[in-house]
Amino acid sequence: MRYALLIAMREFSENVQTKGFWIGIFLFPLILMVAIKVPQFLEERATPTRWFTLLDQSGELSKVVDAGLDRSHQWRVFEAAGKYVKKHTKPEYASKQIVDLNLEDTPASVLDVIRDMQDQEDQRFDAFMASGGATVFIEMMEDSGVLEAERPEFEPPRQRFARIEPPQWLHAGLQGEQLDELIKEHLVDGWELESGDELFAVVVIPKDLLAPKKTGLAGLFGGASAEVDYWSTNQADMALREAISRSLDGELHRRRYAAAGFDEGIVSSIQSERVSVKSLDPSKEAGEEEVSLADRIRQYAPVGFVYLLWIALMSVVQMLLNNTIEEKSNRIIEVLLSSVTAGELMAGKLIGIAGVGMTMLLAWVGSLLAILHWQAGPEAEFATKLLEVVQESGLLLIFLGYFMMAYLLYSGIFLAIGSMCNTIKEAQNFMGPVMILMMVPLLTMMFIPKDPNGTLATVLSWIPIYTPFVMMNRAAADPPMFDLVGTTILGAVSIVVVIWLAGKIFRYAILRTGQPPRLLEIFRWLRS
Repeated sequence: MRYALLIAMREFSENVQTKGFWIGIFLFPLILMVAIKVPQFLEERATPTRWFTLLDQSGELSKVVDAGLDRSHQWRVFEAAGKYVKKHTKPEYASKQIVDLNLEDTPASVLDVIRDMQDQEDQRFDAFMASGGATVFIEMMEDSGVLEAERPEFEPPRQRFARIEPPQWLHAGLQGEQLDELIKEHLVDGWELESGDELFAVVVIPKDLLAPKKTGLAGLFGGASAEVDYWSTNQADMALREAISRSLDGELHRRRYAAAGFDEGIVSSIQSERVSVKSLDPSKEAGEEEVSLADRIRQYAPVGFVYLLWIALMSVVQMLLNNTIEEKSNRIIEVLLSSVTAGELMAGKLIGIAGVGMTMLLAWVGSLLAILHWQAGPEAEFATKLLEVVQESGLLLIFLGYFMMAYLLYSGIFLAIGSMCNTIKEAQNFMGPVMILMMVPLLTMMFIPKDPNGTLATVLSWIPIYTPFVMMNRAAADPPMFDLVGTTILGAVSIVVVIWLAGKIFRYAILRTGQPPRLLEIFRWLRS
């Protein structure tokens, strides 16, 4: 055992001193930060303003579109103002609901607006707009004493869409194919505005868009009688198209209600009403049954750990495979085997690379917790709740335990492959089937949380090579004790069997040169 530990220390020290190891250590927090910050930056800064023109042949719907796009922009301002207020709320108020604050010096009208803004989302937005928008709302929050004195100025998000009047080449007199060809010609060639920006889209609203399809009452409920043409060379960004569609849908409904004799105020009031559905968990204690954001995060957090488990496992077993092949091809193995047995050499490699894997995982988990601590706060509820779940749910210990189970299972397989091959190219022939099998947990990891104790999850749990991934995915769903204990025992037995069989192959193949052994020869080694 002493020699095995010496080899393990050698394996550990050699691998942790490589550039690849440290790149992997620092790359994880970097990728995590990029995943958090880059989408936010791209949404706020990198996406350009989409300039479009609207050819309104009806002569009356351009104002509807403008109003709809303005409302969409004001929603973004509304959300940004809410985040700004949360971020710069005084610490003594940060954990309280604004409606519960004892603001003795705050005018009643201000508190009314604040209460309204904590109702359902659309009602909150209407209250926000009625109060005067972001500037007035933030001023009211400042007057109430909730906001910090030292804070940056509020910067509303920029407009995502901007409409220009139809250029000279586009006029209402054009129809049919002539109009289509002209639009295609200018958009494909990239027609530039005076500002230097390119025209993003051309929208053509036909004259009879909202006319009833039929006469009589039946025509009131037949939808639009024509279609809007939305021309753009960028069909991946559909935000403008959807915003225009929502605006025109709302106008269509308003006109149909009016034509049917319904009072517009009553219809608007009815449409603003919502049925509130409260999710309750019967397994929770009395008075705490309502499902919170933390509960939802807890249900899907294991998915992230499964993916991290897969990445970490692939990193360390590849390291084990590459080291074995490199030492075999350079004849270092022969020198080592002159001093230790094949079993001690194999055990030392397994222990040493396991230490590398645990060091890497602890560094990753530590950086994850540090980033979540940094991001957590009143303005980042998701990060705060995720940190709470990771720290208090016990998922970290479960994750480390299943990592060791997965490592010992797959390391035996990859060590046996490495001992049979002289080059990485030869090893790829054996690794192909193994990689296909390892893809199954990734393909099923989003489905299992939806049915954690169903047939698929249960069956995969009892297949040893999938047990660590699937049971990790089921960890938050309180799987039956029979599955927990049974799969753990099966996993332990499987580890013993796999390492024992891998040891047989390792002993016969590690000094072998030339072509890799045939399948029949491997079976003879296992039977011997």
